[in-house]
Amino acid sequence: MEAVAIGSRPPLSFPSGLCKANASCGLPIYNVTIKSNRRLEVICRGMLATRKFMQRKKKEEVFKDAADEAEQKNWRRMMREIEESGSAVSILKTQRSKKEALPRDVILGTLVRFKQLKKWNIVSEILEWLRTQHWWDFSEMDFLMLVTAYGKLGDFSRAERVLKYMNKKGHQPSVISQTALMEAYGRAKQYRKAEAVFRRMQTSGPEPSPVTYQIILKSLVEGDKYKEAEAIFENLLSEKRASFKPDQKMFHMMIYMYKKAGDYAQARKLFAQMSERRIPLSTVTFNSLMSFETDYKEVSSIYDQMQRAGLKPDVVSYSLLIKAYGKARREEEALAVFEEMLDAGVRPTRKSYNILLDAFAISGLVEEANTVFKAMRRHRVEPDLCSYTTMLLAYVNASNMDGAEKFFRRIKEDGLKPNVVVYGTLMKGYSKLNNVDKVMRVYERMRVQGVEPNQTIYTTIMDVHGRNSDFGNAVIWFKEMEARGYPPDQKAKNILLSLAKTPEEQQEANELVGNGAIQLEAISDNEEVDAADGHEVRQTDVRNHHSLDNISTASNLNGSNRSVNYAFDEDDDDDYEEEEEDDEEFNFVSFKDKRELNLAG
Repeated sequence: MEAVAIGSRPPLSFPSGLCKANASCGLPIYNVTIKSNRRLEVICRGMLATRKFMQRKKKEEVFKDAADEAEQKNWRRMMREIEESGSAVSILKTQRSKKEALPRDVILGTLVRFKQLKKWNIVSEILEWLRTQHWWDFSEMDFLMLVTAYGKLGDFSRAERVLKYMNKKGHQPSVISQTALMEAYGRAKQYRKAEAVFRRMQTSGPEPSPVTYQIILKSLVEGDKYKEAEAIFENLLSEKRASFKPDQKMFHMMIYMYKKAGDYAQARKLFAQMSERRIPLSTVTFNSLMSFETDYKEVSSIYDQMQRAGLKPDVVSYSLLIKAYGKARREEEALAVFEEMLDAGVRPTRKSYNILLDAFAISGLVEEANTVFKAMRRHRVEPDLCSYTTMLLAYVNASNMDGAEKFFRRIKEDGLKPNVVVYGTLMKGYSKLNNVDKVMRVYERMRVQGVEPNQTIYTTIMDVHGRNSDFGNAVIWFKEMEARGYPPDQKAKNILLSLAKTPEEQQEANELVGNGAIQLEAISDNEEVDAADGHEVRQTDVRNHHSLDNISTASNLNGSNRSVNYAFDEDDDDDYEEEEEDDEEFNFVSFKDKRELNLAG
């Protein structure tokens, strides 16, 4: 097996911890062949080799006796049936024989497991059912679990009703119940009510806990209430009488907030404060910083800092670095990082595969992109519509429209329904070739399938007419865009203005654009449909980190839960740092409209 050094780019472009030729880490990248034909081509055949950690291993199970084995297998079967049906009560009813009560450990094990899985709709369904069962003593802890579930679901009406009933039963408001109500308001976008609950807790009790602060900060940040969140954080930071100070999670949320607001300087300042205040830094902290850097050198530098701090990169760390190299069209470095991730035993997610796929697609490296696409299935990672669209983009950027059409047919053959982004990607390819007829045929196919166009589709149509100096049709589609409720972007305006040649055309163009005189905004030659070659890669910052939820239970995950309580450890609100597999949060291929693939995510 041949090891080829990746040295066509300056060595400074690699993080010091990454494996590369003659690196001290001693982890060369095997079977990577690099060819140069005006543009770098990377053929990553070694990626298809399945690592040992990716192979499924049959777990050896140990049971106390035959009765224990039967009980645990029955419990697991019941859990599978609940997950498949999406409803718990009907399955639980079948578990009862002769109208006897279900074992308490079975009920508690089921509740705790679904709590760990964050399937709060099932948790609430089970608890509501238990309220009606005479054989179950519905305690205060059950009420707290129920109101917590409603809080996570954002169902403030039911949360209010449960709290009212608890009050009638003599249960005093607790930090758990009030925090749950506050969270319910926040998730339902009732931010003023959420803040009102928090202020009431501050003035009249119960005293907010660290988790209460984490949740109110999260709610306000999600609602773009930056000033309110900053005020709460700063007050806690300066409050001398407080029993606790902002913790790591609160700092992470505020760094995320400043990133979301585009205030990168303040985010870096907050990062520095963490060290000054001796707040432990974690992989999540560095990932947060990496997520808002656009220059691959800066991302690489932060990656180095993380390794020097003795922290191990996780799948998000590697994905962010791959993304940075891909956006900079440094495909060999992106591949090197991916291989390093595999060698480190970190299992890639669909998102990390999509990012590497995107790195090759941007440059039109079809063969390499196809290798990544095949590797996904080989490693038991099912490609999603985003993966298919990215692969389609590779053909488009290679100006291989025959291959693009074949792959488009494959999308439908594989059971996926092309959306506006898929059709837009195909249209972009024909637009680059100045083929008006083909662009319009794809548009008609899209409309026949019931897919509504968006702003980018109209801009693409205007663009191809612009390439053919057709002012009349460009005006028609400009007006159509406005009639459909999509404000023309700067590219559409520039196209219209550039096509206006006669004084009459110039006057009409200026009236449509709203300019007093022709004013063209410079757009780079590489800009196509959406100012980024019709393509954009996104990662949702700290939302994509692994869950930090440390649920302290005595649960046996291979079987039912024994001698278990709900364990309200109040450490259950890391939603902004998790959902690594939620593709609705992570749009790798999109036009300017972020909502088109909604997709991680």
